Amino acid sequence: MSGERNLQQAVDDYLSGADHLLRLIGEIADDRWETPGLGEWTVRSLVGHTTRSLTTVADYLAQPEPAIDIDSVGDYYARIQGLASAPEVTARGVAAGVELGDDPAAEATARRDRAAAALDGIADRPVATPWGGILLSHYLPTRTFELAVHGLDIARAIGSSTPLPSEVLASALSTAAEAARITGQGERALLVLTGRESGPISVV
Repeated sequence: MSGERNLQQAVDDYLSGADHLLRLIGEIADDRWETPGLGEWTVRSLVGHTTRSLTTVADYLAQPEPAIDIDSVGDYYARIQGLASAPEVTARGVAAGVELGDDPAAEATARRDRAAAALDGIADRPVATPWGGILLSHYLPTRTFELAVHGLDIARAIGSSTPLPSEVLASALSTAAEAARITGQGERALLVLTGRESGPISVV
């Protein structure tokens, strides 16, 4: 029963993050899509990259169940640490933005709906990622984290004051703390959060 509650909470947080993304997309004016988003990405590319957190869930659930290689949310981030700035990640974001087409809001909604349908009534199970098999209840918080962090990126890029839902923020903070701990940055993260040190901490 505890595992079922954990999965249901993970699903609820994830869908809340997805709905928050759709609200932000609804705020993007037609003339803002090709303006700067994050790094090399335009707003369109940033949104496209963020919607990959919707498409991968449905895509991975459509694959056969793998063996579990990744034991926790933190372990997932330990596997991918340093990959966020890889050229192929940038390129996939650009491609995902192009694939949003002429009606990005409608396409993003379709991606959200496909993910929600894949999760409807599902029991916890392993899903295959490029870095190994992981339980769905551990994978979903990594997607909620992406939706939260990039939701903040999108909000900053378009000048939105729409806040993250509290449950999405709580999930993302928990994921960040666990990732910092397991990647050897836990003590420094605690020092930064309590104002004893300053400077960046990278868990991805």
